[in-house]
Amino acid sequence: MRLITVLLLLAFVAGFAAPVKAATAPARLFGAVDSRTEFSGGRLFAVLDSVGGTGTWMEWDVNGIRDPSVMYILDPLLASSNKPKMVWVISERITPLMAVLLPKGSGEALVFYELSALDAKPVPLQMNRVLSPDVVFRDYRLVGASEFVHLDRPNLRVVATDKTIRFSYTNPDATPLRFDRDFAKKTVVEKKNEVRNYRDFFDYEYVLMLRAFVQSTRGLFNWQAWHWYMPAFNSRAMISDAELEAILSKGVPPQSVTIFKMKASGGQWVEFKTNGNGFYEMVITNP
Repeated sequence: MRLITVLLLLAFVAGFAAPVKAATAPARLFGAVDSRTEFSGGRLFAVLDSVGGTGTWMEWDVNGIRDPSVMYILDPLLASSNKPKMVWVISERITPLMAVLLPKGSGEALVFYELSALDAKPVPLQMNRVLSPDVVFRDYRLVGASEFVHLDRPNLRVVATDKTIRFSYTNPDATPLRFDRDFAKKTVVEKKNEVRNYRDFFDYEYVLMLRAFVQSTRGLFNWQAWHWYMPAFNSRAMISDAELEAILSKGVPPQSVTIFKMKASGGQWVEFKTNGNGFYEMVITNP
């Protein structure tokens, strides 16, 4: 990594199974898959997907908030000599599932635990201290003094300066967001229905941005990836119905819409923006 990029980032943020107790425990052993050798990347994710189903696995960040239900399993493992290599959580099911990759002899084991809930209490969003872009941008390659491109998706980029970190993702939609120029003429009921439709659309785009931006980095924030999806954490930062109605009432398509905006405890502003036609941004602005 180039020294200038490291300085810019530093300036910006200045037996493998844990014991399962009673039936009321916050987690229970769900199953395990052994491998005589280390899992290949393809087989590892094939096993995860076969157990998790259609949802998206989110990597646990050791520096992030520690849900009690997750730490019920991880604390004994982290204190042992058989420390986890990687940990993932999937929340798109009736009860969340956690996968722990552990060394086992000359091979590895993927151990699955079913959690009663993801139960961290909401805390203010915070930027973590970024010690190395090699960690934060692990899934990216450096293409300039301060620009990164995702290894698998070249249309996902990051530009880091001493004032901002700007993520952008471009994926033009064949059917861009329709903007109703006659919104102001509609009845109250029609307006509510229209606002609900726009909210559903932006909620979907918010999920796309989380997967592109938050889940492609490591250690930027204190929230775990799944906390960004939880209303207890994000509700105050999401665009409101009143804000949506005000935008629609103008009758002119906006250049972009900010659908999430929150001030981190260190003074940084974190914003998610969309133009409704496949261009997305996450902008972090230093105070």
